[in-house]
Amino acid sequence: MNASSQESSSSAHQVKVRAPELIGRRWMNSGGKELSLADLRGKVILLDFWTFCCINCLHVLDELRPLEEKYAQELVIIGVHSPKFEFERTVEAVDQAVERYQVEHLVLDDPDLVTWQAYTARAWPTLAVIDPEGYLVATLSGEGHGAGLGEIIEGLIEEHSAKGTLHSGDGPYVPPPAPETELFYPGKVTALPSGNLLVADSGHHSLVEYDPTGQSIIRRIGTGERGADDGDFAQASFSEPGGITVLPDDVAATVGYHLVVADTVNHTLRGLNLDIETVTTIAGTGEQHMVGAIDNVRGTHGELGRYDGPALDVKLSSPWDVLFVPTTAEVVVAMAGNHTVWSFNPETGSIRLLSGTMNEGLADGDADDAWFAQTSGLDLSSDGEVFIADSETSAIRRLDPDTGAVSTLIGEGLFDFGFRDGPAADARLQHPLGVRSLPDGSIAIADTYNGAIRRYDFTTNEVSTLARGLREPSDIFVLESAGSAEATGSAESAEANDSAAAELLIVESASHALTRVKLPKDAQRVDEGALTSKRPSTEISSGPVSVSVSFTVPAGQKLDDRWGDPTYLQVSSTPPELIVSGDGGAEGLNRDLVINPELESGVLHVTARAAACDGEPGGKIPLHAACHLYQQDWGIPVDLVATAPAELTLDLRGA
Repeated sequence: MNASSQESSSSAHQVKVRAPELIGRRWMNSGGKELSLADLRGKVILLDFWTFCCINCLHVLDELRPLEEKYAQELVIIGVHSPKFEFERTVEAVDQAVERYQVEHLVLDDPDLVTWQAYTARAWPTLAVIDPEGYLVATLSGEGHGAGLGEIIEGLIEEHSAKGTLHSGDGPYVPPPAPETELFYPGKVTALPSGNLLVADSGHHSLVEYDPTGQSIIRRIGTGERGADDGDFAQASFSEPGGITVLPDDVAATVGYHLVVADTVNHTLRGLNLDIETVTTIAGTGEQHMVGAIDNVRGTHGELGRYDGPALDVKLSSPWDVLFVPTTAEVVVAMAGNHTVWSFNPETGSIRLLSGTMNEGLADGDADDAWFAQTSGLDLSSDGEVFIADSETSAIRRLDPDTGAVSTLIGEGLFDFGFRDGPAADARLQHPLGVRSLPDGSIAIADTYNGAIRRYDFTTNEVSTLARGLREPSDIFVLESAGSAEATGSAESAEANDSAAAELLIVESASHALTRVKLPKDAQRVDEGALTSKRPSTEISSGPVSVSVSFTVPAGQKLDDRWGDPTYLQVSSTPPELIVSGDGGAEGLNRDLVINPELESGVLHVTARAAACDGEPGGKIPLHAACHLYQQDWGIPVDLVATAPAELTLDLRGA
């Protein structure tokens, strides 16, 4: 597919397709009412196929908020929750996710992917638009479609207002009662120089300072309302803040702040001065850096490169955790939103892409070759390297902060998970969000979706279990000595040492609590199996197969062809021998593959990108035009069948 064909209209002479019925386990945010498409006739319907582990899906939730507010009388948004991990299939987990992320629209719980299959979704997130007469009019994959969706919705409102088929008025969304808890889905914890603890109260959009026991609140930092305002502690605002790191005294004295906070949904880093009680934005523009965004990585002459420059001039993407590294005097940033690791220098005010290609997956090697998937937790090893909880690959990685080179300690890939102790090569985690070095040199892991604290022992190269029965643990803090205070939450743990044994303070996110867990004398050995995400397979033939990705440029935009073809396609497979030829990355959105006829099945990994800027087709892009990057990663299970089609068509943005 070349640039000119992508910019041509594809809406003429299309056959109308009835939208399939919406079928799932239950409806949420509907006041207990079961709904059907017939009940929603007369409304523009936007389906958002999501799963709550997926950072790109969480980005889309934020993109949809302005649309559901602007078109409240004409638009009904339905989040179709289609799980990836086994934990995400449970009723309690879905309930917690809808509450945690403050989803203010209908949700259809689709644990068996019935509606997912009916709409031929192949990736998270996928969006589908249904007109007021019940016809499917557009499908879009990935994030960054807010402006394009607004264009489609506006057109449907105008068309169906004229036809008399649009019904304006309140929709079926019924808000649930707001919970009242001291903490609300907290994310991370650290110790302040005073010995007090500072907790990222992510769901309350604020930070909470506790005494050293984690039991008594000293003060709250931030208004508690979602926002991005700098200022004093009482007036500043955050949006789902995450990791916190403390700067050394000499660095803090130079830069004028003591803490760096990952303000995740604001896509910024914030600096906190504990003496004068102020919050300042120190990195990020407040706009999201889309995965692979061309405007962020182009050099001065248009060539692609790795950003290294002023921190306030670059767009970040959901920084999830931060960690000061003494050997480099920089703050390592787990940039969950674009599957990378960055490094921020407080003294120069610069930031650089340290490691990762912005492709999602698990690949070790040098900084330019490494693949991550939703980097979410950081800690420092005794030898100065950085441990990373790489959540979407259910992996623990180790990174050299000087070079960006990475290796894997535990984990297999994007779709491999489970609950299995034993040799690290065979062990399985399920979406870990935190990692912490223990006094004996081993690592404690917040194995979030298994509700457990796991341990990796370097001396034996084995994984064991320290505690179970926790509700979505997201971070771990090692208390210097055990106290007699009772736990603020509960956990089923293994046999404990005496009262002088070290204790862990767990951020038990879904319990809205800090929970004490004693390090056990003898860790448990658990084996509940290794699992692989099960999604419906697509049948294709072996031998020559063509892959094409459709992309229609939104109205008011044109492809950014200033430096050549603005589209890109990368194709790989599991196992690698599934593709005989045609894998790798290249410009364009078409690819001819040769599929190995000796295999029966596998997974095709496809990444498509297209860059567009505000401007009219045929004209020049204005000097200060806003530019947009559209990207999606697909992991498509395939069965090789002789009589199946020899082509695979995917929609990045189709109408």
